[in-house]
Amino acid sequence: MKRFEDFNMKQSTMDFIRLNGFTEPTPIQQEVIPAFLRGRDVIGLSKTGTGKTHSFLIPLMERVDPQAQNVQAVITAPTRELAAQIYENARKMQEIEPELRIRLFVGGQDRDREIQQLSVSQPHIAIGTPGRIRDMFLNAGALRIENTGILIVDEADMTLEYGFLDEIDAFAGRMADDLEMLAFSATMPDQLKPFLKKYMHHPITFRISDDEEFNPKIRHILVPCYHHTYAETIKSILPGFSPFVCLIFANTREMAAEIASALRADGTAVSELHGDLESRKRKQAMKEIADSRHTYVVCTDLAARGIDIPTVTHIISCGFPSDLEYYIHRAGRTGRAGSDGICYALYHENDDQAIRSLMKRGIKFEHSRYRNGEWSQLRPYGQRFQKKEDEMDKKISMMMTKKNTKVKPGYKKKRKAAIEQLQRKKRREFIREKIKEEKKARYRQAQAEKNRGEDR
Repeated sequence: MKRFEDFNMKQSTMDFIRLNGFTEPTPIQQEVIPAFLRGRDVIGLSKTGTGKTHSFLIPLMERVDPQAQNVQAVITAPTRELAAQIYENARKMQEIEPELRIRLFVGGQDRDREIQQLSVSQPHIAIGTPGRIRDMFLNAGALRIENTGILIVDEADMTLEYGFLDEIDAFAGRMADDLEMLAFSATMPDQLKPFLKKYMHHPITFRISDDEEFNPKIRHILVPCYHHTYAETIKSILPGFSPFVCLIFANTREMAAEIASALRADGTAVSELHGDLESRKRKQAMKEIADSRHTYVVCTDLAARGIDIPTVTHIISCGFPSDLEYYIHRAGRTGRAGSDGICYALYHENDDQAIRSLMKRGIKFEHSRYRNGEWSQLRPYGQRFQKKEDEMDKKISMMMTKKNTKVKPGYKKKRKAAIEQLQRKKRREFIREKIKEEKKARYRQAQAEKNRGEDR
């Protein structure tokens, strides 16, 4: 186990480490810090909450010269919230080195004022979203990074996912010829590799992974929505658990806004974090989250990516993201530091392929529903109607493989009609079963509402 003292850093850097309350480096810090101190290009693959941010802030504290007047490092993040979080962590460096200038460049800020401030002095470290950094450098000509020798790209896979690599490409090619680049990411998509190859010189890759692919302390519980919306299903299950902080993930900004509105209308206080919020409300949401003001936080993957909330005990996933890797990230927000966690995955029929794919990857789903004030176990996912479907399939298979010594005229046409009749029967039985189940669900819900009314 390496210690911070083993890196032979100056006193101010050690003071910065102590200011943050760190006693020993995390695995990603053990690898990245010495490589960064040697000036190597680095690819760090690690999930949120592993100490990734300080794996580059600590060596930056060591390498940046507060007496110089130029921009010495640029740090990008794909969202305003992520950039702001890095900025808040970096500002502690100024408590040790007051002359160190660190600036944040994100959308929603006064652009003209930023340009005016940059005309007076340049920051030593510029932190921001790719689009804003590009605008300040190439369009406004205010941020002077043409000779800057360090570029750090945080959450590189998410930067790629949302098309922001082009923004970085536009200004990275105009930075110092001997540009040193560090890229941090949870995953390494193939589409990211050409960009890294373009700017990196013999990079060292550090992959920090858990001992097991899926945290065994996290329970994954499938909850059927039936004919209900996600918001209705969420409201129905909230009495069934008591979280400290619960993240509710939606696949789109519109869905997140709709769920948050529905929960507020039902009297549930929530924080809301997604791209459709104006800058002031996003900042307010971040403050609410940091202060753990509300138990429930409704968010999208992009808005919540990289934001570390150590007090999360429960996750609700409204359906599944198109890239199933993000479901793993959602669930991984709980069960931190050896604690237990629960991820409720709400699903509709069209989620079948996603569920089966995750099961093949090793996730063991429980299958439950909440009714009449208690959780009840359902049959293991995928076993419903299996017997009847297998019997139908067997009959159809027998008809397809049956050998006929004497083929009568029109035999193939009759066989096709018989098979279609069996398939229609199979479909009718399936629909009848679904209708019965939904009727039972509506009846139980009505009874539960009646009982609650009587209790009041």
